[in-house]
Amino acid sequence: MATSIKIDDELKSRVQALASQRRRTPHWIMLEAIKQYVTREEAQESFKQEALESWRSYRETGRHLSVQETNEWLESWGRDDKAPPECHE
Repeated sequence: MATSIKIDDELKSRVQALASQRRRTPHWIMLEAIKQYVTREEAQESFKQEALESWRSYRETGRHLSVQETNEWLESWGRDDKAPPECHE
């Protein structure tokens, strides 16, 4: 899929300068920037969807862990092979 974008002269100059410094083409610099942005945004959206699903599940079941239970388990990381605590109502 061929796509074109319009960028202002200042940004174009910055991309060209960076490409020269990195010994890459301006195309490579822009493609890499887009890849990193999309990857970051996909991860953020995935996190958001997981949080919404967790909230939905909590509202339906009431099952949860307290902050104290979670902190105690996290503090055991690296010292014990302690399994995570079970959720409860």
